Amino acid sequence: MFERLRRSLSALGLLESRCPACGLLQDGPARLCPVCAERLAPRRGGYCPGCGALAQDPGLPPLLCLQCSAEPRPWDRLYFHGPYEGLLRDLILRYKFARSLGLGRLLQELALNAFRPGREPLPEVLVPVPLHPWRLLWRGYNQSLELARLLSRRAGVPLAARALRRVRRTTPQTRVPGHRRRENIRDAFVADPAQVGGRRVLLVDDVLTTGATLEEGARTLKRAGAARVEVLVLAKTP
Repeated sequence: MFERLRRSLSALGLLESRCPACGLLQDGPARLCPVCAERLAPRRGGYCPGCGALAQDPGLPPLLCLQCSAEPRPWDRLYFHGPYEGLLRDLILRYKFARSLGLGRLLQELALNAFRPGREPLPEVLVPVPLHPWRLLWRGYNQSLELARLLSRRAGVPLAARALRRVRRTTPQTRVPGHRRRENIRDAFVADPAQVGGRRVLLVDDVLTTGATLEEGARTLKRAGAARVEVLVLAKTP
């Protein structure tokens, strides 16, 4: 009976949906089509959990690289969905700069999959990388905050949207040469000890490039008393 009903609804086009990544029309509920699902498969291994450096073999377990072993990053662990290339890069660029806000749900799911809530111990608070108020006014939304919302709901971890604030207006990092990005972002943040002091914090952003912004954010959180700072991004530049 249910199969006949499904076929009838399908024949009427009532069970059709589109792939949220490429828009391909398909039968059944909204989900990634097989091609996009393969292109957006998460990177489970073959990377450094400190800086995200990629090994040639994705089948290797996550292992600290020599540089992170000698000079650890200011965060305690990095999580990311995949390399910043191909379809993942296209989706992030469309979401950030082409105002394709409908992609938000898909990107939230990818971030959630990268973090895999349920592991122990969970963070005690989620903190998005903030935008300066003028930048927020220009863009209209903070993509890092939007990515953190679903994680907060699914993992049951409080979202502290104002725990880290940007107090100095800086040149966007994408316009600054890599070797000057740390200088550009220095002292751009302040953190609220009342919200992060003694807590395990998950710092959320969209892309890790040189890491300058996330490093400054992690240092600021630890200066405010955070007991542990982990970082979650959608993508890591190769």
